Amino acid sequence: MAVDGSGRVLQLSAVRLLHPEEQTLEDMFTGWRNQQLSRNLQFDTIDKGIACVQRFVNHVNEFPWNWGPEHVEEYFGDLRSIYQLKQSTIRGYQSSLRRFCSYVSNPDYGWDRVCEERFGTHPSQVFFDWNAASHTQEYEGRPSKRPFTRAELQRLFDHADDQVELIAASGKKGWQAAYRDSVMLKVTYSYGLRFNELRHLQTVDFATNPQARRFGKTGICKVRFGKSLKGSTFKSRSVLTVFDWTSGVIDDWLANGRGTLETLDMFPSERGGVICESTLLRRLRRYLKELGMPMDGLDLHSLRRSYATHLLEDGWDSRFVQYQMGHEHASTTGIYQFVSDDFRNSALRAALDGTMNDVLGMQMRGQW
Repeated sequence: MAVDGSGRVLQLSAVRLLHPEEQTLEDMFTGWRNQQLSRNLQFDTIDKGIACVQRFVNHVNEFPWNWGPEHVEEYFGDLRSIYQLKQSTIRGYQSSLRRFCSYVSNPDYGWDRVCEERFGTHPSQVFFDWNAASHTQEYEGRPSKRPFTRAELQRLFDHADDQVELIAASGKKGWQAAYRDSVMLKVTYSYGLRFNELRHLQTVDFATNPQARRFGKTGICKVRFGKSLKGSTFKSRSVLTVFDWTSGVIDDWLANGRGTLETLDMFPSERGGVICESTLLRRLRRYLKELGMPMDGLDLHSLRRSYATHLLEDGWDSRFVQYQMGHEHASTTGIYQFVSDDFRNSALRAALDGTMNDVLGMQMRGQW
């Protein structure tokens, strides 16, 4: 038996398999991988989906052709009650397993005939609306996650700069890595970047903004690895510099921190190549602990939350912030502000203006 490029089963011979269960499962994975590749899904998404199915197999100790709804409820009951997984994580796992079940139970791919012949049964869909989590709202983030206040940001950035000076003054190694991480934290906030967007920045991704020449050669940041839509490649966008201090931070890093490295990477790791998220996250958590800030509510993404929140608080147009953030829909940008749409702001402004006009009118008529 073999699997073609679109995930369909090909019966090549009647050779008896030594371990038919394991071989059939492996062939199912190969076919599912091919089917997902043809859908143009990212390799990382495919690998995570296969790993999710393998964990499910190991937990329930049953192969896909023996799965039933009771296995679904047992598995995810344990994940919720014992491991305390987040709701969004549970829904993601169920989505991967549902897609796999749809693939192996589809008669077009032939797995029903193979399993009937080998095991006397066939795979079926075991995920339904009544035993799987539904996606009922757009935002499913933890309520504890929040943006930094302006005072917290200033303390964080000052502390990061102080650590660079302390390490350099002590003569120990690591001042350059601390300096790099300090600049990364500031650049993340300056442009509202996701971490994957940040770590793939290169020196050639900055350019002059003809409409804002005061920012020099860093008036525009070209983001090439933006969050992709399903089945699409990375989404690129241009983010305009808005803070006066950003250009100085980047220029100083390029001149005194990054040095004359051969790589174009803006923030290379000590071993070369792009930096891992865990590296910067460990640094941030240590700084938050040293500053006595809540580590449960603040993380790397809080810098992106802060960027959107602070711009909206300062009166920047919500459409401009949406483009800067790379959001497909305005409602996504609305998540980052306490009042999430222009209608409510306009209604409040109109009500307040109306009240003030009535009061002024009464004063002019001598009625108050």
